[in-house]
Amino acid sequence: MSSTITAHTGATSLLRFATAGSVDDGKSTLVGRLLHDSKSVLADQLEAVEHASRNRGQEAPDLALLTDGLRAEREQGITIDVAYRYFATPRRRFILADTPGHVQYTRNMVTGASTAELAVVLVDARNGVVEQTRRHAAVAALLRVPQVVLAVNKMDLVGYAEPVFAAIAKEFTTYAASLGIPEVTAIPISALAGDNVVAPSATMDWYGGPTVLEHLETVPVIADPSADPGRFPVQYVIRPQTPEHPDYRGYAGQIASGVLRVGEAVTVLPSGRTSTIEGIEALGRAVDTAWAPQSVTVRLADDLDISRGDLIAPTATVPAASQDIEATICHVADRPLRPGDRVLLKHTTRTVKAIVKDIPSRLTLDDLSQHPAPGELVANDIGRITVRTAEPLALDAYADSRRTGSFLLIDPADGTTLTAGMAGTAFAAAAETAPAAAADDEGWDF
Repeated sequence: MSSTITAHTGATSLLRFATAGSVDDGKSTLVGRLLHDSKSVLADQLEAVEHASRNRGQEAPDLALLTDGLRAEREQGITIDVAYRYFATPRRRFILADTPGHVQYTRNMVTGASTAELAVVLVDARNGVVEQTRRHAAVAALLRVPQVVLAVNKMDLVGYAEPVFAAIAKEFTTYAASLGIPEVTAIPISALAGDNVVAPSATMDWYGGPTVLEHLETVPVIADPSADPGRFPVQYVIRPQTPEHPDYRGYAGQIASGVLRVGEAVTVLPSGRTSTIEGIEALGRAVDTAWAPQSVTVRLADDLDISRGDLIAPTATVPAASQDIEATICHVADRPLRPGDRVLLKHTTRTVKAIVKDIPSRLTLDDLSQHPAPGELVANDIGRITVRTAEPLALDAYADSRRTGSFLLIDPADGTTLTAGMAGTAFAAAAETAPAAAADDEGWDF
């Protein structure tokens, strides 16, 4: 990999992470403590929290209110929606997603964790690993979140006992390994008191590991872009048609993965036509190399018929295009998803008509078993589906690329997002498939 790529990625240290855990495990309090103790809270924000806390009869500021921004959340004392917070320390910048803990809002956790590079799973030290803990660990594994932190919270309520922490850490680590999560970093904390959140705990001298913030600041997250295949979804075709540039044709978009180089042979999908990269422009200037997630304009040596939704990829690593997709999905809409449903499938910048051919199984996250032929998927369900699209799509396996292996199913009637999908065998093997539902309505038979 060139020194230019190394320097660029090293200079932009950004970590996206999500929190998850059962209701009342203290996720929002942990996030609030993290923001407060790292001095990432503005004075007027802290004043608003203090005012809201007094209105609820609390003497000390309730730091959970720094993330529970909706009125319904403050009134119920639970997190409902995903709360995003942006903060920075001298060592790294952060985008934080505080996700709901209630099983009713599992789909919200999927939203928050879908782009996360690290998941912090909280456990109440008094309760240990519970059903929702296992569910959130399974979702993190399903979404291929690279790093997992187990934060054993409320250690102050169990006398800061090391054996309690050790037993919980062992149980969770064993379960995580069964999901394919290779490594878990376990940290004993008290979010309310601030132990091991930003500063080391004075009452848990038996723990010699990092604090939560120290781990977030130092965990390696920068991957080598050249290790991934180049994928460039075309977002916009630029044709200025000016006297200075009468023949200019550029293809603008964001590189989804990998690296693009001038002079490289590329294939355009779904047409399969080939050309060579003649030029790359980034931030208004010509460059020889560009990498994910840069936004660039690419010029090709040949005048090809290319439009929004096409995918440009190096010919050496071109993905296969197909109309038949097998995927694991999380259903996020209140409307059930059933075989035979007509939907729109959005993959990167391309949206095509599609039909749900079959729902062979639904995943039971409690014990990771497959419920065969469920007939439908309802909100928060995770299951396997097969879809047939009207036009070929070039999807990577989600295990290989979270960006180009994911898609959305959309209701064609009103534009509602129905499902978040992950192509390939993203989690567990599906059960034996039942006969696919027939689909022969005019305009949707493909």
